This record gives sequence, C-alpha cells and structure tokens, in this order.
Amino acid sequence: MTDGHLHLNAFENFSPGNIASGLWRHPQDDSRAYSSLRYWTRLARDLEAAGFDAIFLADILGVLDVYQGGPDEALRTASQVPINDPITLVSAMAAVTERLGFAVTSSLSYTHPYSFARTLTSLDHLSDGRVGWNIVTSFLDSAARNLGTGRQLDHDARYDRGDEFLEVTHKLWELSWDADAAVVDKEAGVYVDPTRVRPIRHTGEHFTVPDVFIAEPSPQRTPVLFQAGSSSRGQRFAAEHAEGVFVHGIRPEIVAPIVADVRAEAERAGRGRSSIRAFAVATIVTGETDEIAQAKFADLQRYADYGGAMVQLAGPIGIDVSDLDPDVAISDIETNGAQYAAKFFASADPERRWTLREAAEYMAVGGMGPTIVGSGAKVADELERWAEVADLDGFNLAYAVRPGTFDDIIRYVVPELRRRGRLPRPESGRRTFREALFGSGRSALSADHPHWRVQI
Repeated sequence: MTDGHLHLNAFENFSPGNIASGLWRHPQDDSRAYSSLRYWTRLARDLEAAGFDAIFLADILGVLDVYQGGPDEALRTASQVPINDPITLVSAMAAVTERLGFAVTSSLSYTHPYSFARTLTSLDHLSDGRVGWNIVTSFLDSAARNLGTGRQLDHDARYDRGDEFLEVTHKLWELSWDADAAVVDKEAGVYVDPTRVRPIRHTGEHFTVPDVFIAEPSPQRTPVLFQAGSSSRGQRFAAEHAEGVFVHGIRPEIVAPIVADVRAEAERAGRGRSSIRAFAVATIVTGETDEIAQAKFADLQRYADYGGAMVQLAGPIGIDVSDLDPDVAISDIETNGAQYAAKFFASADPERRWTLREAAEYMAVGGMGPTIVGSGAKVADELERWAEVADLDGFNLAYAVRPGTFDDIIRYVVPELRRRGRLPRPESGRRTFREALFGSGRSALSADHPHWRVQI
C-alpha cells in the first residue's frame, strides 16, 4: 500500500452469475437485469459517487463445461453463462460518469493485436482516458473449439504468444504516431502530418503488422494494463507487462508471497516495486451491526448451489467430479489440477482436509476468495489487515446479490474507510484511469515500463 489509500474496484461481469453460486435465486437479487443498460449506468453513477476507482469486468469466451462433461449444469446454474461482451458496456457507462475507470477483460488468444488495439483506443478516446485491459490468455477448451483453433496452446506457449501480442500493441499505441501528428491545419489543408506517423514494420513468430496504426493516440495511449497469472510464467508475464495484478487467496498470508514475487520480478525487469498495483478479490456481506451482517450471510448460504460451485471448481481441477462422492477430500483426487485446488483450500486451514462439499459451501458466496462478514467497522478492519499483511493496494469487490451487495458496501463500509483516511473524498472533474491509480499527471505509461525498450 503505497500512499495509505485503498483502491476499490467493483468486480462484475456481463452475465447473471459471476463467482457466487446460486445466489441469483435470492429474493433480493436482481441479476436478471444484467442485460439492461439502466442497471449498468445506475451502478456506474453510484460507484463513482462513492469514490470507487473502477468497474473491473470479468469475461470468458467459452462455457464452463468440464463438470458433467457438458454445458448443462453451467446453464442451469447461470455459472458465467449466458454472458455478453463487456466491451460493449463501456461507452454507456463512460457517458454518465467523469472519473470512474473501466477495466475490461479480453483474451489475446483469439484476437489480432491490430484490430484489438483500435478497439481499446476508440474506448479510451470516448471515455477521456478511463480504460484498462485485463490481459488473459484463456484456458477453456470450449473457447478453442468454437473460435477455430481446435485446441488450446500449451500454457507457456500462450504467454509466449502474449509477449509478442503486447509488443505489437505497444508499437501501435506508443510508437506509430507522434503526439502532435494530428495538426488539424485548416489553412494548409493538412489534418495529419504524414512525417509524424511511421509504420511499425513488425514481423514475428505469430504476427506480421507492417504498416502505420489506423487510429490517432488516445488520452492514455496505452490503456492501464492488468494481469492475473499465478504460475511462475504468469508472474513473469505480469512483471513485464502489467501495471495492476489481480490475485486470489483465502488468507492474506497466502497472497503475500504471490504479491512479493511479482514485485520482485518487476524489479528484475528494471521497474520499481511500486510500479505495480496489487488487488485481491473479496466479497463483503455487511450491515448496520455484526449480528445483522451474520444474519444476512446465513440467509445467503441457504441459496448455495453445489452444482454451480462444482462447475466453477472443475475447471482448475481439470476433471469431471460429478461422479465423485461430495465428501471425498480434494487432496485424494489424483490430478495436477486437484492438487492445486487442494493447496488453495488448505491455505485457509492447514490442518483441514477440504472435501468437495466443503469447498462448494465455501465458494457459494465468495468463490475462491475471502468472504468478509460484519459491520462497516469490522469489514474495514479486515480490509486493512489484508492490505498490510499481503502488501495490497486495493480490492476487487465481488457481489453476492445485485445490487444489494454494492449498495451495502457504499452505505456501511465506504464511510468507515473514509473516516480512517483509507479512501479519499470524491472529487469533481475528469481524470484518467492511470491517474486514479498512480497520481495526478500520470496518464502515460511509465518510462521504466519494459515496453519502452521495444523499438520500430
């Protein structure tokens, strides 16, 4: 935590279900409104007024179809399906706000850097510089099948392709156009000075992009770059490219070494440790008192859906667990993915052998992250503890029910964080997303970013 302030993002997706399992059935949930523009514009206005930095929009390009060997259970439980393209939401939310940022998840495995760079440049123009990109490489075989590649690249090969993808986008965003290329000289009849625009002449293993970029530079030029890789290769990718990392864990003591490793990798890449903002996912259930919050949490748990949780767990485990006894210990399932899941849940209590049923019960409200339950003061205590122990700069706050979770956070937690000096008072006037994270006047990609070693 570099300045004492906590950066807050709302963790959302363009779907009726995100990381909670079954809670769309709750009487107070209005997730059916996910496809209504009114939901998103209202949410954006409320979050900005409360002092949130951004909406962080998750996304996937395939159905979670490992569980039961098909998509049926994912469909039945609304486990990240149906899901629409989150990029389409940004313009509308930007139109009703001035300072709120928008971090959009988009996979680089199934798009081309030239067309993708233009899309984000367009959004950065329309939002006055408030766009970020959560870089993912995708892990679902269903995405590979339906997007024409047939099969996924191997894990590390996806990151290798990603390195080149980012090299191309950097050349397009930062090096093709001079900042003053658009002279707009009506007398001389010159809109763009062609001597200030140059071809990038990129020829690589995966991409050939020889010519000039088609779009003029936007306010940030490069959107704020996020990444969520947890493997050693993913951490190296984050250290070389990301300005924000998104980490998962049940306890801050387990998240801390992940954050430390990424910061150390950043130093090895020639960057400062504070050049990366670290965010952990968390779900908050809060109310006027601890007792009221606990009663809300107990009520939410009544709507837990075992099948929905298993749909979301089967992906990292990598096998269909539908025929297994719900009371089998995850550590007894013989796959590499299962060992990862067992290690993940064991981090919450090293003496406990988590079963599939226990994992499902835990994941029902907060997914594979902490669920923090209590009054505004108790929640603020826990957020401060996480930030201190894990060296976090902020949180991606997920919802249990819509819009009630965010309404409660704004009502009970935000005032307490502001009272403690952890959240600045909302200001008027425009700012870029990068300025929100790194300070006034920091709209451009930092000069110590490794991308600046790339030339054309």
